[in-house]
Amino acid sequence: MDAGVPLKANIAGIAMGLASDNEGNYKILTDLQDLEDGKGGMDFKVAGSRKGITAIQLDTKTKGLSNEIVKETLERAKIARIQILDKMETVIKEPKELSEFAPRITSMKINPEKIRLVIGSGGKMINEIIDTCGVEIDIDDDGLVMITAPKPEGAKKAQEWIENLTHDVDPGEKYKGKVTRIMDFGAFVEILPGKEGMVHISKLSSERVERVEDVCNVGDELDVEVEEIDDQGRINLKVQGIESRPRPSFSGPRRGVERDRPRGGARPGGSRDRAPRR
Repeated sequence: MDAGVPLKANIAGIAMGLASDNEGNYKILTDLQDLEDGKGGMDFKVAGSRKGITAIQLDTKTKGLSNEIVKETLERAKIARIQILDKMETVIKEPKELSEFAPRITSMKINPEKIRLVIGSGGKMINEIIDTCGVEIDIDDDGLVMITAPKPEGAKKAQEWIENLTHDVDPGEKYKGKVTRIMDFGAFVEILPGKEGMVHISKLSSERVERVEDVCNVGDELDVEVEEIDDQGRINLKVQGIESRPRPSFSGPRRGVERDRPRGGARPGGSRDRAPRR
C-alpha cells in the first residue's frame, strides 16, 4: 500500500493452533507461538480481507481434524483477522500514488492466433513497438502479454498498438487512415498501426477516376470504410460516402497500359504517312 501497489484491499493473516488430549477435549489457540506450534496439534494459517479468505495453509500432527474444529478455527480466525485489519487501516486504508519513477507492468490478453501479428516477420513488429514506446514486452504462448515500462505513457501507447494489431476489423467500420502506397489499380491505406487495406480506384470517388494520383497521394489522410474482408483476410476499403458498386471487369490491358498509349486516336508507331524513325 505504501509503495503504491494498486491492491484492491488490505489483507491480514493469522496463525491458529490446537491443544487437545486423548479424551477429545480441545482448545483453539489464536496467534500461535513457536512453543505452541511445536507441541500443539496444528498450525492453521488463514489470510484474507474483510470480504473473505484469500489463502489457507494447514499443518497438523493429529490423525485429522473434525468439522467442528475446522469451523470454530475459521470463525475465530475471522474475528482476529478483522481486528488486525482495523489496526492496519488506522495507518493506511488505500494505496498511495505510485512514484513516477517506479516501473509499471501492464498485462493484457490477446488471441494466441494473433501473436504472429504482434511479433511480425523476424520480430520486426515487436521490436518496432519496443523501440518506439521504450518498453519491454513478454508474450506467453497462451496470449498473455506483459508490458514493462518506466513511464505510463509508454505502456499505454504499446498497449493500444497491440490492441490495434490484434483487433478484428469488421465490414462497416470507419477509419481515418494514411495512404502508404499508390498502385495503378488503387491506394493502400493504413487504418491501424501495421494493418493496411486497399481502396480500389473505382472506390475513390463517385466520379470516374483516371489516375489514383488525381484523388490522393502517399501521406494523404483518407476517411475510409471497410467494405469487405476477402477469404484471404485482405481488407477492401472504400472512401466514406461512396456507394458500393461492383468493380469494373477488364478483359483487355490493365489501366496502366491503356494510360501510356498516345491520346487522340493515334496508334503507337505513328501514322502510316510518316517517314520511319531512324
